[in-house]
Amino acid sequence: MTPLALERQPVPPPALPPRRWKRKRIALGAVALWLLSGVYIVPADQQAVAVRFGRVVSPRVMPGIHLSMPWPVDRVHKLKVRQLQRLAVGGELGDGVLGRAQPLAEQFLTGDQNIIALRAVVQYSVGVPADFLFSAQDPARAAAAAVEAELARRIAGRSVDAILTTEKAAIQEETRGAAQKVVNDLRLGVVLASVNIESAAPPPEAADAFRDVASARADAARIVSEAQGYANGVIPQARGLAQQMLEDAQAYRQRRIDESLGDAARFLQVAQEYARASDVNGRRLYVETMEQILPRIKKLIVGRDGNLDLTIIRKGDPPPDRK
Repeated sequence: MTPLALERQPVPPPALPPRRWKRKRIALGAVALWLLSGVYIVPADQQAVAVRFGRVVSPRVMPGIHLSMPWPVDRVHKLKVRQLQRLAVGGELGDGVLGRAQPLAEQFLTGDQNIIALRAVVQYSVGVPADFLFSAQDPARAAAAAVEAELARRIAGRSVDAILTTEKAAIQEETRGAAQKVVNDLRLGVVLASVNIESAAPPPEAADAFRDVASARADAARIVSEAQGYANGVIPQARGLAQQMLEDAQAYRQRRIDESLGDAARFLQVAQEYARASDVNGRRLYVETMEQILPRIKKLIVGRDGNLDLTIIRKGDPPPDRK
């Protein structure tokens, strides 16, 4: 190799010190990780909200892989929107399990000026993630307050007997619908799935009186039921008897009509025959009539001379009819 060829070969750059090269790799790795912080995954049962410098840029991010600006430019909040959560109205949920009571929290005033101890359980889910995160400090508690207010309003319009017996389902549905409207107006981002009255009972101080009243009403209902049963048995029997009497009367009426028509027809026939031979028929009718009358009475036949042998009459016999 000539000296000229040696001069034309490229000169390699000077090698970096090992410490400097390590720092560069660390810096590149940090930048790559920072860029990768903009990639996030939303699970199938969740939705997300993307916020950029405190402002919502994506109010509802559906499940899947998504890109955003790296942290701290963008922040992603994930919520389980399909999960049903529970709230308690009239005491905490754990109080019922532990047997503890909160009298002031459970008492409601009814429409007939009675006090009732009531506890309800509310099931809800997240409807609008952005509103649920940023419209209220505690949206669940605000939703519970709305349910409690509507529940108190519905209870105040009904009597205690209706609440304890027949109006429970109607109160639950009306409360859910009215509370959902309030929640929507406040933009809490909550969907109320159900409102269930878990327990409804009179206060302990009046429990005995309520039981006595309930027992008296049960007795009254039983007596009314027995009377109704008796009426249900007697009324059809009376109607059947009346129908039978009516049918008997109609049959008797028809029979009498038929007999009268037959007698009239027979009389007309006799009258026609009598008109043909009045002397003979008159004598015959007289004889037939006597044949029917004479066997029914006691009689003595006296001769033409008018003599009567009284010895044939025994003592104590009534005087004979004289013909």
